[in-house]
Amino acid sequence: MPAEKIACLGVNHHTAPVAVRERLAFSGDCSRPLAAIKELAGCDECCFLSTCNRVEALLVADPTAETIKAAREFLFAGSGLSEREVEQYTYLHIGSAAVRHVFRVAASLDSMVVGEPQILGQLKDAYRLAVEHNAAGPVLHRLLSKSFSVAKRIRTETSIGSSAVSISYAAVQLARKIFGDLSGRRVLLAGAGEMAELAAEHLLAQGIGKVVVANRTLERAMNLARRFNGEAVGLDELVPQLAGVDILISSTGAPGLILRKEEVRPIMRQRRHQPLFLIDIAVPRDLDPGLNDLDNVYLYDIDDLRQVVEVNKAQRKQEADKAERIVAEETIKFDHWLANMDLGPTIAELRRKADEIRRAETAKTLAGLPDLGLEGQKALELMGNAMLNKLLHHPMLFLKEEGTPEEKRRNLLLVRKIFGLDQSGGNGNGG
Repeated sequence: MPAEKIACLGVNHHTAPVAVRERLAFSGDCSRPLAAIKELAGCDECCFLSTCNRVEALLVADPTAETIKAAREFLFAGSGLSEREVEQYTYLHIGSAAVRHVFRVAASLDSMVVGEPQILGQLKDAYRLAVEHNAAGPVLHRLLSKSFSVAKRIRTETSIGSSAVSISYAAVQLARKIFGDLSGRRVLLAGAGEMAELAAEHLLAQGIGKVVVANRTLERAMNLARRFNGEAVGLDELVPQLAGVDILISSTGAPGLILRKEEVRPIMRQRRHQPLFLIDIAVPRDLDPGLNDLDNVYLYDIDDLRQVVEVNKAQRKQEADKAERIVAEETIKFDHWLANMDLGPTIAELRRKADEIRRAETAKTLAGLPDLGLEGQKALELMGNAMLNKLLHHPMLFLKEEGTPEEKRRNLLLVRKIFGLDQSGGNGNGG
């Protein structure tokens, strides 16, 4: 199969700011976008990944501009962005570059915080969904399964995860930068999902005084608060709770803003203007960007966390280099597997065509020798088989020669052309 049939189209934190990414956010069930991409003309297999920092469509498709164009149009439908902006913010990886990208994503080499383990679980969920909806075929089964083993190999052979942090921990580091010692501080978590849970764990490790969990579903808030000896409230109590906390970390799945500037202004007078630290790690954003205009209110979103992440980059650089080498090795191996997908069928096709010619020519010869006898007929058959095997020996060796995927692909196309395997019509026996 041509490697060019594998394509990865998307937007992430490297190519687009959060203000653009939140326009593409597919919150909740990703079955609908997956089904829509699967129905695109020319798409054989697909997988759809949507996280805080990326939206990606992984395709095995007819390598035409039309298929890619249709996928891009779907991702940006309703975004309000111009065609020029769409091209500016998206990336497209084809063939080996797409394989390498998937391996890097799984290994968290493409994450905002290199080495964080969360993305691997998200990719596994995306693959599971593709399998459930019959969107993944032999190529994506192999590619995504291999990406998981590549991630595991990198975790085993490098220390890239030892100094890695999650987005939630990066948020906590930023809080320490603002307040210094976090002991005794009160924290309000908006949202009771995995991001909020990770933030609570890191905050407690810093000696935080109290955790309050606000969630639309009170039961979920209670379950999380119980784990950390905290307090649970409904999301509708968010504003009054701000009067008694120092830090708000928001990570809900709400489709729009949950806290606006005009709601916080009177709270700041009630707080006697004590600093309020707000971290918005949701996509789409939970908190009104205008909050930053209020005195003693400090608002940071996901993109601001880059500054915290930079501190750890030097420590991880050497381990990341080792991981990149592993990705390069595994990409080459996958390219060889992909190139060999056509090798078996080509060899079988070549043998079948050669055998058809042998049988046809043997039958014509036997028709002209009615008195040859059974022994003579067997001898002629054996001679034909021996000639066929000897003639095909070197072409078979040529096809199986070691080389780059490009060289193997070129050799395969050359043999198919020489022996006319792609010709339509005719019996190919020269007669």
